[in-house]
Amino acid sequence: MNPNPTYPTPGPSGAALPAGAGASAGQRPLAAEARHRELVATDLTRRFGSVVAVDSVSLSLRAGEIHGLIGPNGSGKTTFLNLLTGYYKVDQGRILVDGEDLTAAPVQRRPEFGIARTFQKPRLLGTLSVLDNATLGGWEHAHSGFLETALALPRARREDRAQRELASELLHGVGLGNILGRKANLLDHAEQRFLEIARGLAMQPSFILLDEPAGGLTEHEIEQLANIVVTLRDCGIGVLIVEHHTDFVFRICDRVTTLNLGKMIKHGTPDEVRNDPEVIRVYLGA
Repeated sequence: MNPNPTYPTPGPSGAALPAGAGASAGQRPLAAEARHRELVATDLTRRFGSVVAVDSVSLSLRAGEIHGLIGPNGSGKTTFLNLLTGYYKVDQGRILVDGEDLTAAPVQRRPEFGIARTFQKPRLLGTLSVLDNATLGGWEHAHSGFLETALALPRARREDRAQRELASELLHGVGLGNILGRKANLLDHAEQRFLEIARGLAMQPSFILLDEPAGGLTEHEIEQLANIVVTLRDCGIGVLIVEHHTDFVFRICDRVTTLNLGKMIKHGTPDEVRNDPEVIRVYLGA
């Protein structure tokens, strides 16, 4: 794990720095609380009536690693993400960050614990620009009150300028630096995916949870996504990926967990999971 994690900055082509790139001048240090952290879910259970969508699933995510979560449709992957991020209440089990219990914390407080996420279908404000959408991710770090912001007082202006500068850096890092002023509803699918990632990173999280980020992307776009995710890991951010593109998962992840019918059936290295007979039987095929 990098002891001095940094945010990615753009390479010469506007794409994220390639995996393994060292810290360079202009890279922005992560907040101190992002370093050496761990998100731990223990025996999480969620029921919808008589259906047990997530059944006593445990998983940990360390800052500075990529953890894949795979399984057939209906296996409980997105439900598990919704539990981690507070969109669903936990029926049983605990969620901790560095030993601090956030199991009952509402969704609005999850960024306080360093958790950001994206969604299967990007959730953007279509009439706002790319830069404005990404800047909104920094709301957690704003300290100016309503009147300060409404009256454009000095502290509010300084905070807005700093948030927009960070958002611009991140957008360059994910390859969107040339369309900062474009409205979000004019973006193609891949651009929306990358904008959501930039907005999540504007929260300056310790952990970012990506829900099927490769869905609908071309091979070239998946490669760009892989470079971004690996760069985030190298910068000290923990990345949890829910994904059906198993080749993508096995190629970039440090650890992989497989679910089926709400239960964990295998956890381990990519090779251990890929070669597990039960995973092959229920998901990968012979």
